[in-house]
Amino acid sequence: MERTIYREIKATPHLWETAMVLAAFIAAALGAVIYVEHHGHIVTGMNNHIVWGLPHVFAIFLIVAASGALNVASMASVFDRTLYKPLARLSAVSAMALLIGGLAILVLDLGRPDRIIVAMTTYNLSSIFAWNLLLYIGFLVIIGAYLFTQMAIGIPYDTVRRIGTLAFLWRLALTTGTGSIFGWLVARPGYDAAIMAPLFIAMSFSFGLAVFILVTTALCRLSGRQVGPLLMTKMGRLLMIFAAAVLYFTAVRHLTNLYTAEHAGFEDFTLFSGGIYTWLFWVGQISIGGIIPILMVLHPTFGKTPNATILAAVLVVLGGFAQIYVIVIGGQAYPMELFPGFEVTSSFLDGEIAHYRPRWPELLLGLGGVATALFAIGLGAKVLRILPTTLSDANLSPKD
Repeated sequence: MERTIYREIKATPHLWETAMVLAAFIAAALGAVIYVEHHGHIVTGMNNHIVWGLPHVFAIFLIVAASGALNVASMASVFDRTLYKPLARLSAVSAMALLIGGLAILVLDLGRPDRIIVAMTTYNLSSIFAWNLLLYIGFLVIIGAYLFTQMAIGIPYDTVRRIGTLAFLWRLALTTGTGSIFGWLVARPGYDAAIMAPLFIAMSFSFGLAVFILVTTALCRLSGRQVGPLLMTKMGRLLMIFAAAVLYFTAVRHLTNLYTAEHAGFEDFTLFSGGIYTWLFWVGQISIGGIIPILMVLHPTFGKTPNATILAAVLVVLGGFAQIYVIVIGGQAYPMELFPGFEVTSSFLDGEIAHYRPRWPELLLGLGGVATALFAIGLGAKVLRILPTTLSDANLSPKD
């Protein structure tokens, strides 16, 4: 086995070019925020029916992926998998950066970002949103402590494992809280399901690992460091399991709704007659984000190559965005049943499918949040010793 040595990545021309591209996206996002602040949300595609637009799709994806990005650190510390121990530090930094990127989108999309101070100082403990704010803050504090114990000299490994276990349990609570935001909204037929919590946990495992694979590959290529093909194959197989879990919970959710008469209309809308939402569900979520990556990793020859894992991770990310778009936007587009048993019509288009078309400020804000997360990860790798000088397969043990 090789000794794991951590070093900061060097400032190469390719690294500077990548940083400048990310900084340009961040600047564009800030410009979009100022534009929306000046003109109001009327310049976005959001309206009184679709109040959570494309920025929320990006934000929720990043928040869910933040929990899952801690997969590797949890596998190393909690489950004692030697294979993933060299990547535990990068895993912790990635989790914190992704959460910060997602929360930045939510804060800047409020319309009055300065009023976040009110949310931070006045808690309505009967609201699931207030619970999640506490979960987000606690997540950053615990992961920060977890990273410190990993990097500090002389910290007993038992201490690292205990804090790692706490971080693992907290991330489950965080993702449960995020899924419960939708699961407890009983007024909307597209939500109102207890299965949303375990579904979001499975989504976090899949999306977070996919993002982490791409981030690790990019950092290693930018810094000229080796990534063992067997390590990539192992992560690809793990990603396949998580993607299959997402498909399973998705199937359970929709089969349960089909069995329940009050959700039959929404299921017909999502699965058959929803237009863009139906296409995103079957093509984006199920095919691109689930079936194709699984078959790709299972291929007897191509599935054993690093390119298969990388391509599968890209497809899982794309399918993840499609899935969250269908959940967030599609769930709002389908009308609420205001008066059961009666047909509702009004000048406010009550009882009709809501129309939504994202505008460029929303897209720039979402991409800016992604760029913020990636920039933070790169900055962490530049100033902290979180990335090993090599990720060769020499550290693999028989149990891995």
